Order: sequence, then structure tokens, then C-alpha cells
Amino acid sequence: MRSTPGQLALELHCAAGPGWRCEADGEPFPCSAWRSLPMDDHLRGALLAGFTLFLRPAIRDLRGRPEGPTPPEIVKRFLWFLPMTDEEARATALRCR
Repeated sequence: MRSTPGQLALELHCAAGPGWRCEADGEPFPCSAWRSLPMDDHLRGALLAGFTLFLRPAIRDLRGRPEGPTPPEIVKRFLWFLPMTDEEARATALRCR
């Protein structure tokens, strides 16, 4: 399968701990390039499989920082494409600790 120019551009928008900022634009990851993707069930499933892997290390790296988000906020940030209540985000964060 060949990559399209849009896919190649999106590949530049990556991040890792401890700061979890996009390497391409410096925004908190996942950045607006990811968040602006047109969403459908197929993409939602692919994102769920990939972005779930980021949760545990992101919670480890970001929680407890004075300026940082809470674990439920981290869950909502990394799983923005799922409708999720605060309680669901809290429960997910507890499972990822």
C-alpha cells in the first residue's frame, strides 16, 4: 500500500514522553493534525488500537506535574475520538496505572 502525502505529513506528528508534545508543531500530543481527521468507525477502531498504547506511559509521565493534566484528562486527551464521560475516563485511568 502506498502512502499519500497526507499520511506522510501525519507521520511527522508524533511524540513521546516525558513531555508528550508533537515533534512537528509543539502542540500537546495528539495535536490538531490528529484531532482534525474526519472520523468514521474504521478510523476510530484504528486509532483506538494505536492510541491506547500511549495511555500508560503518558499517565506515568504527565500526572502529578504542577501544570500537568489529571489522569482522567490524559485519557480524554489521548482518546478524544471516543465519547467518554468523566467517570469512564477516571475508570480507564485507574486501569492504566
